[in-house]
Amino acid sequence: MSSSESSPESSSPTLAVTGAGELLQLLRDETPRTRAELAKLTGLARSTVGARVDALLATGLLAPSGEAASTGGRPPVQFAFNPQARVVVGADLGATHGRVALTDLGGKPIGEVAEDVDISAGPDLVLDWLTSRTQRLLDDAGRDASQLIGIGIGLPGPVEHSTGRPMRPPIMPGWDRYDVPAHIRRHFDVPVLVDNDVNIMALGEHATAHPGVEHLLFVKVATGIGAGIINGGVLHRGAVGAAGDLGHVATPHAADVLCTCGNRGCLEAVASGSAISKQLKEIGLDAATSTDIVELARGGNGPAADAIRRAGRTIGEVLATCVSLLNPSVIVIGGSLGLAEGNLIAGVREVVYGRSLPLATGALQIVPAATGEQAGVIGAATMVIQHALTADRVDLAVARRSASSASAS
Repeated sequence: MSSSESSPESSSPTLAVTGAGELLQLLRDETPRTRAELAKLTGLARSTVGARVDALLATGLLAPSGEAASTGGRPPVQFAFNPQARVVVGADLGATHGRVALTDLGGKPIGEVAEDVDISAGPDLVLDWLTSRTQRLLDDAGRDASQLIGIGIGLPGPVEHSTGRPMRPPIMPGWDRYDVPAHIRRHFDVPVLVDNDVNIMALGEHATAHPGVEHLLFVKVATGIGAGIINGGVLHRGAVGAAGDLGHVATPHAADVLCTCGNRGCLEAVASGSAISKQLKEIGLDAATSTDIVELARGGNGPAADAIRRAGRTIGEVLATCVSLLNPSVIVIGGSLGLAEGNLIAGVREVVYGRSLPLATGALQIVPAATGEQAGVIGAATMVIQHALTADRVDLAVARRSASSASAS
């Protein structure tokens, strides 16, 4: 029987599995299974399954996981995906902060560091900070750089994902078209994936809090405003990676307000943390950052709470259009200003539920982010994991290991 034929003894539907990489996809749920169970699930001959399992064991991506109950004779060995086999680095670089996490292949954090970092200091200083913190995390975890499978980075501006280069980012002087992956690979010879910070936060929130949701919209409200779109369970970046640029959608309540992008009337110009900070400063309140604004509101400051609620309503007007166009089942509100959920989300809900059609909002949830400050690093790591553990790339890793073993012998 060839490896692609179905076992005649199997009466249950089988999965389309051919190579070791596809077998690993089946096992990534970390449920232990025996060779016999895998043969039944895939329809492959037991000898073929055995060869695939052995190849994955050699890479470390699969590991023995106890024994199944015996039906007579020696209990069969179970195998499961081994998330400890390699490590991943996820980095979230904001306008004024940097957070780097070392995770396993399941996205579980092993170590993390967060510090104040000024993105306007330029790519050399910021990326050198990132590589030094990556090395520290590896050292602290007792991991060698050879165990690092990739590095994911989120940046606070537009990014051409295919090249990892920022594209005319308004708050990142000196970064335009800078080759971020090449800089990192001077220190770590691994794949380096770069995306804008909102996209990676959407990935992190989806993977952690809403893994079964097919259509999700993640909205970050902080110094700026942006959105990450999960469509059909997959991050939607658009033709050139510009999808989700919510902050520069025109809003009717800001026709004369100048935005940092050079246009007038952008949502970000009236409803972002920086916009609210200006509004509060005009009435004598000192709130330089989104965190300051949230603390004022939590402390019972009426003008701050009102400003956040108004921002929520304005954001809701734009999101009502997004609901009509994209029909998400979940809208997640995150970012530093999103921490003022009682005021911001109330404003968003008020307008979205009032303006969108009942068919689109009947089951729509508008909820605060569950991952908090870790959304970015979890999402950046998830981006790398999704890239590195595709069936084709696992098959390539298996083939390279096999070739290396053959040449060594």
